[in-house]
Amino acid sequence: MHPITLTFDNGPSPGAKGPGITERVLDVLAAHGVRSTFFVIGQKLAASPEARRCAERAHAEGHWIGNHTWTHSKPLGEIADAAASVAEITRTDAEIGMLTHPDRLFRPFGGGGRIGPWLLSKAATEHIEATGHTVVLWNAIPRDWDDPESWVERALAQIESTSWPLMVLHDIEGACVARLDGFIREARNRGFTFTQDFPPDCVPIRRGTIVGEIASIVSG
Repeated sequence: MHPITLTFDNGPSPGAKGPGITERVLDVLAAHGVRSTFFVIGQKLAASPEARRCAERAHAEGHWIGNHTWTHSKPLGEIADAAASVAEITRTDAEIGMLTHPDRLFRPFGGGGRIGPWLLSKAATEHIEATGHTVVLWNAIPRDWDDPESWVERALAQIESTSWPLMVLHDIEGACVARLDGFIREARNRGFTFTQDFPPDCVPIRRGTIVGEIASIVSG
């Protein structure tokens, strides 16, 4: 059996009338008994009571809630103002509140799934260390937001070539939700088992302690 970790970025995306994208993703995960991590955008979480209820439901169903910046507008390493880059983290932490995971999970914005020195600023990295955050990166990006029809084929190819894939999907309109059920079924048919844990090589900072190589993801 091979492990695979599913994560969902850029939500919550609640429905105005009836189930929205995040609710539909949660329904699929519940049907398969899969637990994941939702890396939320602070502004979206704060936007409506429905968005908050999505995060609360995810938390209640055993999913982990992580921080994916406040605006998701610019990688932190490209923000010249040190205080502004730190605020992208602190404002979202405050909004997540009681739903925060004990490891204070944080995923930087990569701008299309890229990994490089634009991910973190020096100020943001120092803040992460001082506050005991855990940085969670990724190693499988099937680009569901870019091609909601064909992402499953790319995802299956990626997990077959990775010893422990940590996949980024998105609980937003026009992304993974329509084919998520089929992907989970096929991954299990191929011998994969879903875990909520993260592969160590995708966690360069754990609880504020540098445990991996970070020079390549910090600007300056």
